[in-house]
Amino acid sequence: MNWFNEPSRWSEDEGSIVAFADAQTDFWRLTDYGFIRDNAHIYGESIATDFDLSVRVKAEYAQQYDQAGAAVRVDESHWIKTGVEMFEGTLRFSAVVTIDHSNWVVADLPQSFNYLNLKLARRRNAIHISYSVDEEELKFVSVAYLEPDVSAFVGVMCAAPQGQGFESRFSDLHLARC
Repeated sequence: MNWFNEPSRWSEDEGSIVAFADAQTDFWRLTDYGFIRDNAHIYGESIATDFDLSVRVKAEYAQQYDQAGAAVRVDESHWIKTGVEMFEGTLRFSAVVTIDHSNWVVADLPQSFNYLNLKLARRRNAIHISYSVDEEELKFVSVAYLEPDVSAFVGVMCAAPQGQGFESRFSDLHLARC
């Protein structure tokens, strides 16, 4: 695995990836805000086949839009990111699907939890997204289009669009071709 937009600080610690989301980083494309950002951090690998990605995410979210989770990136205008995002002072589940323009969905999470479990499964032309908190069972939340047979950079991601940055920890990371 390697970095797309390597952060200024990161390490491997007891089987976990610890990454500092640098300030002013994000993936976003045009919708509502009118700007394009393509500088968030992804630690992963390129895969052209079906895959399963699972990971446990824990972070020190501090500012509006701080986010950590997983991403599937084909190019600057075709990607998916999902995970936990700080929005209006509350940690929310977030998913952004971008096909030329970004589409964003947020959902409430429990007020208190330790970590988020994520699973992304690519099957033909779709990415299936599931999540849970702590030891709860994974729940399906979304299916998003991804062009079939196209290579995508798949892995864990973090970004700090407005804040000074924050630390994310990704553990139990499994990425398997199917």
